[in-house]
Amino acid sequence: MTTVATTPRGGFGYRHPRLRLAGLLTAPMLWLVAVYLGSLGALLLTAFWTVDDFTGQVVRDLTLKNFQQVFTNPAYYGVILRTVGIAVLVTLLCLVLALPLATFMARVAAPRWRPLLVALVLTPLWASYLVKVYAWRAMLAPEEGVISWFLSPLGLDGPGFGFLGIVITLTYLWLPYMVLPIYAGLTRLPNSMLDASADLGARNGRTFRSVVLPILFPSIVAGSIFTFSLSLGDYITAQIVGGKVIMLGNVVQINYVVNLPFAAAVATIPVIIVLLYLAAVRRSGALENI
Repeated sequence: MTTVATTPRGGFGYRHPRLRLAGLLTAPMLWLVAVYLGSLGALLLTAFWTVDDFTGQVVRDLTLKNFQQVFTNPAYYGVILRTVGIAVLVTLLCLVLALPLATFMARVAAPRWRPLLVALVLTPLWASYLVKVYAWRAMLAPEEGVISWFLSPLGLDGPGFGFLGIVITLTYLWLPYMVLPIYAGLTRLPNSMLDASADLGARNGRTFRSVVLPILFPSIVAGSIFTFSLSLGDYITAQIVGGKVIMLGNVVQINYVVNLPFAAAVATIPVIIVLLYLAAVRRSGALENI
């Protein structure tokens, strides 16, 4: 007598819904990973090629000439430092603005208003990127911008176009990516821990440093990954409101048609910086608690 093996629930070949879903997502995920890693590999390989000065054709001979030019030319070295500085400053400003906003949304506002507040934070993301940047260009315009109108009676000048204009615009663009992770972290904060801290006599500042901040650290790291990496690779904002200030993305844009291998070498720098940042975050253990 032959015994037919059956799976639970009496079905033949029954698979758990999660297993079926994983199977359906495996092929698209593998395709995305292959395309992403393949693109990065092609970018890195192209960075070691050169361009013939006479014909303008790409010469597929491996060399470090492009990287040597980037790191030995003071102009490019300054662009790297400026881009990293803008990304760090935007991340810090987003954190400073997101902490009180997310705290109000998660701990102060009534529960029935929280979905509306989250929707309001997400609303700017529905607008076009270029529309938002050009709106800030109109507000930052010297003498004619809205900010200059408000500051001129005080005898102050507006930020205008340049380094500060880039920082302000990028902070506005990426602020929701910092607010939402911190808001999610605050909603998971147990009230019992705050009550225990108060019962032990800790003041608000000490409670924030010793109780709230350690719990929020993974959420802050998650938000910083978005704000830092998005700012590091941006070039459109610098092109519209940056005036004469350029970032690494602008260098890639300028050299893409003229010298593709050099543009690829410059483009690998933000990738390396982000990978180093992710490695440092992983060593801190923050990613395991997100």
